[in-house]
Amino acid sequence: MFVGHATAAFGAVALLALFAGVSRRRAAALAVTAGLFAAVPDVDMAYALVGLVGVDPTQPLSAANSFWGASTVVHRGVTHSLAVALPAAAAFALAPTRRRTAAGVLAALVAVVFAVSGPVAAAVAALFAAFGWMFARFGHAVGVRGRSLLAVAAVGLASHPFGDLLTGEPPALLYPLDVVVFGDTVVLSADPTLHLLGAFGVELAAIWLGVLGALAIADLQVREFVDYRAAAGAAYALAVVAVPAPTLDTSYQFVFSVLAVGTVGVTPKPTAPRTLPGLPSAAITGLAAVTVAGVAYAVAYAAGVA
Repeated sequence: MFVGHATAAFGAVALLALFAGVSRRRAAALAVTAGLFAAVPDVDMAYALVGLVGVDPTQPLSAANSFWGASTVVHRGVTHSLAVALPAAAAFALAPTRRRTAAGVLAALVAVVFAVSGPVAAAVAALFAAFGWMFARFGHAVGVRGRSLLAVAAVGLASHPFGDLLTGEPPALLYPLDVVVFGDTVVLSADPTLHLLGAFGVELAAIWLGVLGALAIADLQVREFVDYRAAAGAAYALAVVAVPAPTLDTSYQFVFSVLAVGTVGVTPKPTAPRTLPGLPSAAITGLAAVTVAGVAYAVAYAAGVA
């Protein structure tokens, strides 16, 4: 859910800000800053690059498995903790104006991580602090300051781990405390394929929330950018007999093929073959096609196992 974390925070903050009567420009600044902070916890994936060292580049599945295997060393640990997110958000809010205080708080966080989990986790915590500091400076530059900066940093950082409850290892929500909040993945269905399809739907919903937030800021309607080509995604239902039933452990074929349906958004319309669609129309029509494809596949699969 790498994309969904940022788009969900962006969309939620944008819509809430507009509902509260904030100007569109201000809402955009708040939403973008929140989205950036929501992406920060996944800096821990940088360590996963170690898994690609020495891997045969002609074996993409082996490379992917090695990458994800290496990621489990530190992923969803220190950077996904609410006990780290809240003091870090406070430090980031202070970073543009009270640098020494902010640096002291972040240095203390890194020191605690080093004492609890060692140098690798501490290096990840330092990377987390560096990116958060950078995004705090960006927020300050676009007018998100003080309590507003604290609020969007907290929303972005604290919302992130809850988007990871449906896939893989659950986040360590209260690290460094030895308290397990979620001992295992939250299961949407006993059928592993339906669970994966549900998680995929949650990801799509998070992306749609970001799209709706962006359109609301621009005072536009989604129907202005989605056309009939999105309906072509319904044909993906046929993949239920061609693609092995996907699960969290074997999702590559499904994910890559269903996302490929989105390329329908960049194809010229038959009525105007020489004219390529604009970027917003291509992106949103493509997203709509992927959504239709996911629903069509889920319906076909559910009908087959019923």
